[in-house]
Formats: sequence, structure tokens, C-alpha cells
Amino acid sequence: MTAEQAKKFIAPRTRARARHILDHYYIGPARDSEVLEIWGYTPKITYKTGETVQLHVSTTAEEWDFEVGRDGREYIKLMEETGLSGCHQPTPADCSVNGCDWKVAVEFAIPQEWPSGGYLVTFRARRGSDIAEEHHIILVRNVRDESSQHVLVCATGTWLAYNCWGGSNHYEGIAGSDGRSFSPVLSTQRPWSRGFCKLPEGAPRALREHPARPGEMARYPYMEWAYSYGYSKKYASAGWASYERHFARWAEAEGYHLDIVALHDLEADPDILNRYSCAIFVGHDEYWTAGMRDSVDSYVESGGRVARFAGNFLWQTRIEDEGRRQICYKYIAERDPLYETGPHELVTGAWDAGPVNRPGALTFGVNGLNGVYAALGKCVGAGPGGFTVYRQNHWAFENANLGYGDILGGNSRIFGYEVDGLSYRFEDGLPYPDCRDGASPDIVILAMGLAANVEADHGVWGETLYIGDADAEYKAQKIYGEATPETLDACQRGNGMIVSWKRGSGEVFTAATCEWVAGLIREDAQVEQVTRNVLNRFAWPGRK
Repeated sequence: MTAEQAKKFIAPRTRARARHILDHYYIGPARDSEVLEIWGYTPKITYKTGETVQLHVSTTAEEWDFEVGRDGREYIKLMEETGLSGCHQPTPADCSVNGCDWKVAVEFAIPQEWPSGGYLVTFRARRGSDIAEEHHIILVRNVRDESSQHVLVCATGTWLAYNCWGGSNHYEGIAGSDGRSFSPVLSTQRPWSRGFCKLPEGAPRALREHPARPGEMARYPYMEWAYSYGYSKKYASAGWASYERHFARWAEAEGYHLDIVALHDLEADPDILNRYSCAIFVGHDEYWTAGMRDSVDSYVESGGRVARFAGNFLWQTRIEDEGRRQICYKYIAERDPLYETGPHELVTGAWDAGPVNRPGALTFGVNGLNGVYAALGKCVGAGPGGFTVYRQNHWAFENANLGYGDILGGNSRIFGYEVDGLSYRFEDGLPYPDCRDGASPDIVILAMGLAANVEADHGVWGETLYIGDADAEYKAQKIYGEATPETLDACQRGNGMIVSWKRGSGEVFTAATCEWVAGLIREDAQVEQVTRNVLNRFAWPGRK
């Protein structure tokens, strides 16, 4: 790929929307002692009970407070410290790439009795009547409690990819010779962008609750809201607050006992899933290392069950510096230093394209390149919002009152904003994998919908569309070897699927959409029933 081609792949979506939101792109420190602010981070994402948590905090206030609470079905405050001495720590300009390098401000030990879950850390700084409040999230696993058979694996690789705190992420930012390019290297040693850990009630989701009317200008309410209230415009794409939190709260209310770990834990401890009957993946799980994926593959082959209610399984990443850096060269994989030196199996890029060439469907039964966008702007903007059911008699649909051709999750808008699919064929009104993308013929397609890689342009005056043609062009280059009118046309179309797959001694169920949790949030009875069916089937006999 030439430098000019690479520039086209990493810049068009930035240029298309830069006119009105570039100045608001990233969240970061003011670097001005007159501005009241407070930010903090922890060296690790996951902690075991009994371990010590170090808080690296920078604030312009003379004193600050923090509290820690379990963010479950109800938020329960468990710890609080007040009147701590503030310190405004210098923040390097390249902190998003190389970390903040702040000193430890305070530390605390996690009590042995704390249950597994997501724990919200709230930082508060005061100056007169003004208050600055920011948030951080840690995942806690109670090592003494062995009663959990379901484990929720948080998509921390994707959290990092979208975290724009300090200037750059894997999409846009302040890197490159022009200071406006995405960074293939990201640090974990920095705060999360505002909105990743906590959101106010009413914050819009990535999808509009109702399709746009014909002729109406494309709108992206979540970005408009983020601009208005000072949140990262990526809050709806990744993070605890938008995805995993909602599933954890729903499951707890339903009586399921979940452990919660990070995707990064699969890299550090490849056997961590083996103690559970079912591993759950939720929301937007786009970025994985080879080791993370190996852990899931081994788990399923040896009898584990995977319940994936998530979408956009697309990129191989790499973790370096003992977990402090995430690497992904994405569209420009040829620039990855390992491309020349090896080991070549760790070169970063799309799973279903060179140089990685490890079909995504071999792990979850679907892949990202056959997805991607649905109900986002004018990418299938007037679609049904849910999955069309084809195999209504499958165990996953038991007691969900679904028939052939019915739409699952249409009213709650679960289909989007990114989905995964397969290359497929129809026979007698039923879809089957055609296996051209490496998928197993044993995969059963239960339901599906349509997706697009190029946003429909109807020439509405004043409209700025979010999705350009870079994704379709990249897919054409990688799959067909060149971008021609014919290959670009073929690559505009995608799909999203619900699949079931008995693999090795284990089993996989995938509802390949980011927004499945919207059905749980909005109490969609059919989405809830399907979720229960999967979790109950994948539990050890006689237990939830």
C-alpha cells in the first residue's frame, strides 16, 4: 500500500466530519492551573480481592476526595476518603501514546469480602462553590467466591482503541506528521475519556430510537449530545457505561451470579475461562490479541460455552510493555515493525485479510468484514432495527413467541450500530453459510439482517454524512486485490447474524450486534427471553 493509499484509509472519515466536531474530538487535561479539574487512573484494569489499588491522580484543587462503589443492580458506596492534598502533575503531550507518568496519589487494599463486579471510582475536586467530578472503573474478582459459573469478559481492547483521553486513539487524534492522524500505539496508563465509566440517565445511544423520515437530514444524536455536554464523542462506541454495565445490572436483577474480568485477563492468564461454564461477551468487542482469541478457542474446543451478544469482531492487536501499551496498525499493517521482522502471527491488522489471514468466523461463527454498519445515520437507516428470524424452532427462541419472518428486537432497536455476518446462500427460504470466508458448514444461521459499508447519499442539502467509502475500499483491496467499480459495489453490502454452533466439545451462540443490550435496557420481552435461554442452557445442570 502506498503512502497516499494509507492516507486515504486513515483520513477520509476524519475529513468528512472534521468541519464541525474536530475541535471537540478528544478529552484531556487543560494544562492550566487556573482551570478546576481532576483526573485519575490505575495501573491495572482488573484486581483480585486483597490486592492494592494505586490511584494516580492530578488535580488543580488544593484538596480532593474520592469514593469507590460497586456499580451493580444498584450503586453501593463502599469506601470514601476526603480532604486529600491535591497535586497538579505535568502531563506529557504524547500521554495518549506513552502514558501520563503521574505519581501515585493514594492507594487502598480491596477488602476480601467485596463481591465480583465493576467498581466505579469517583474523583471530586472543589474550589469555592465549584466542583469538578470525573470517574474511573476497575473490575474486581473475588478469589474466595467460586460459585460463579458465568463470567462476563469486558471488551477492554475496544475500550482502549476508542479512548481519546490525551489526544489520540486508534481512529483520530494528534499523532502523525500532520498532528491529525490516528495512533497505532496507545497507552493504558491514562484516564478514561468522559462517558466511558459513567453516564447520566438519558444519554443517547449510538442508534436513534426511531428511523429518520424520508428526505430528513442524517442525524447522529449521541455526537450532538457529547458536544453539548463535554463528553467524548466515542462514549457510545465503547466503555463500561454504554455496554457491559447494562448487561451486568440486568443479569444481577435476573438472579445470575457473574464474575467480571477484562479481555486483557485472557492474555495474562489463558486458562482463566476454564473455571466457568459460560463466557459472555457483550457490546462492542472489535479489538483482540491473538492470545485472547487463542484462550477462547481452546476453552470452547475443550467443552466451554460462549454466549456472545456483541458485534464487530475485526482487528488483531498486540499487547506490549507488560500490558501498558496496545498496538494496532489497522489499515496500514505493512508499517507494523513485526511485518518485516516477525513473529508474523503477531502482526496487527484485520483478521480476515492479509497479513493476518485468520478468519474471524473460526472463533465466533461470524466475522467483521462481512458486517458492518446498520441503523447508523443512513446505513440501513430505515431498516427494521432487529433480526429477521428464519429458524424459529431453535432452542434459543423457546418461549420467545417468534415465528418465521418475525423481527426480533425491532422495537428496542438492537440491530446495529455495527454487526458481524457471513458469506451465505439461501435454499428454500433458509440461509446457510457458503464457507467462502472460512466459516464452518456446521454453523446454523438462526436470524439475520442487512448492513452497509457506505452510507446512502440522497443529496439532502446541508447534510454531512458520517461514513465515507474508505471501509468498502479497504475491504475491496483486501478481498479482491483491487478497488474497482465492481469490487466496490460488492463490498458496499454486508449483513449481521445470529448463529449457533457446536464446536469441538463446546458450543457457541452469537448474536452479532453491538446493541443487544438495548433490548435489555428497554425491557424487550423477546430479547430478554432469548438471553435467558442462552445463559440457562450454557449453565451447569441445575444451576443458574
